[in-house]
Amino acid sequence: MSAKFPLQPLLDLANTRMDEVTRELGELIASERSSQQKLELLQGYRSEYGERFIEAARSGIGSEAMRNYTNFLSRIDEAIDVQRQVVEQSHLHTSQGQQQWVEQHTKVRAFDTLSQRFQSELARKASRQEQRTSDEHASRKFREHKKDIS
Repeated sequence: MSAKFPLQPLLDLANTRMDEVTRELGELIASERSSQQKLELLQGYRSEYGERFIEAARSGIGSEAMRNYTNFLSRIDEAIDVQRQVVEQSHLHTSQGQQQWVEQHTKVRAFDTLSQRFQSELARKASRQEQRTSDEHASRKFREHKKDIS
């Protein structure tokens, strides 16, 4: 007779939620990495284009080309600022996801601990019952043997 852990549905639900939170955290981490890579790409592009602008200025460029360079650099700077905000927001979401993962992991561990205690208690009770049965059997044998000798 194997009794079922009464909180098993909650443990199963906690494990399912743990899987979901883990998947979501993975997606958040991937998104944060992607947004960080986009920022680094924009910064690299800004640096490269800035160097081209300096070289062109040294070589002498016209006012129209100068205006085009400065306008383009200004747009890249704006894009970098926007992407920095995206990275910060993404980092915040990842931190929140990590916190949710920790909280869910704690819940799962708590239910696991309860389940293990329940199983240990069942095993202890079964062991005691088995010992009682064994003691009764030994006692009966002893009484029967004692009757046979008398």
